[in-house]
Amino acid sequence: MSETPGPGANVARLRKARGLSQTALARRADVSLSLLTKIETGQRALTQGTAATLARAMGVTLDELLGVARAADETRVRELTATIRRFDIPGEAPPVQEVARLLGDVVARRSAADLAGVLDRLPALVAATQSRAHHTERPEDWAAVASAYSTVYWLAARHRWMTLADLAVMRQRVAAELSGPLAVAIAARDEAGTFLNTGDFDGGLTVVDRAVVAAASIRDEHERAQSLNALHLRGLTLAGRIKDRREAERHRAAALRTAEQFDVDEDIDGISVGPANTLTHVVATDVDMENYRAAIDAAPGAVDPASGLPATRIAPTHMNVARAHLALHDRDRALDSLQDAWAAAPQMARVHPTSQELLRVLISLHRYSNPALTRLARRADVGM
Repeated sequence: MSETPGPGANVARLRKARGLSQTALARRADVSLSLLTKIETGQRALTQGTAATLARAMGVTLDELLGVARAADETRVRELTATIRRFDIPGEAPPVQEVARLLGDVVARRSAADLAGVLDRLPALVAATQSRAHHTERPEDWAAVASAYSTVYWLAARHRWMTLADLAVMRQRVAAELSGPLAVAIAARDEAGTFLNTGDFDGGLTVVDRAVVAAASIRDEHERAQSLNALHLRGLTLAGRIKDRREAERHRAAALRTAEQFDVDEDIDGISVGPANTLTHVVATDVDMENYRAAIDAAPGAVDPASGLPATRIAPTHMNVARAHLALHDRDRALDSLQDAWAAAPQMARVHPTSQELLRVLISLHRYSNPALTRLARRADVGM
């Protein structure tokens, strides 16, 4: 069996590069030596909460430990970065219809988890939206800029390109403040996401709490509900990563209250708010908090096709169900759920650290040939 990808495999590599023994790292991170050994050898899946703890103990960020995913087109990444750099140097302003077309296309591809398609079109979208907004200075045009940069953050976070993600949320915040309160709330949600992606969960919770206070005063009732739902869901995820049950319950209760104000889930340029999306976050946090049975029982409602949720929400939910099954030693159902994640969003599954880690552990644990696992490993370009 050849070496497989996955964050857990990076733990041993980073530990050895720093001259640390397993005992020394376990002591520094305050984790059991048995757990660390199992993580490194692929007998236990590395959770992002534990990964953040190990990363801090080794003096690296969470994204460094998880590993950076390769871009489908490195030239497009350079083009996107150059376009972002020219934020204050607008080009010719395109007509509003062209901006709407570009934004609609990118949002649709984001919802379908078409990472390559999003990357291919983002440079043109970013250039068009910021050029038009600089020329018109209208709030609705700045809202389009904020939405474009929200998608830049989303794409960068999926690949753990955190320098690009940080730059994106900085630009997003500027555009949002020239737009309106909903855009400001979404920008704060994405800013908290950069803290989540680098393992600074407490810092992310502080960003969320500040934004919740501001969002509570939004005059438009519907925008207030959209803003608060998005923010509390981010807070729920952050609290779950550090297993802060009290904080998680506070955000969970608030998210559920705001979700009740929606008959169906709504899409804000690629970001879902509403009851079904709230349930996907509840499932994820239940897994983080080791409430595995609760997560498995709730999951069918979260992945029901009738919910209308995009692939970007369906696939991670299947991954979280796979985590729960694996924690309960049900490898077959874990593999089934991981296959469901790949079916829903193959490009996302290929770069997602949870998917990579689940596949690594399943390969390590299976001591016999499993045709389904072999097929999945082949799709992921992993040797067995």
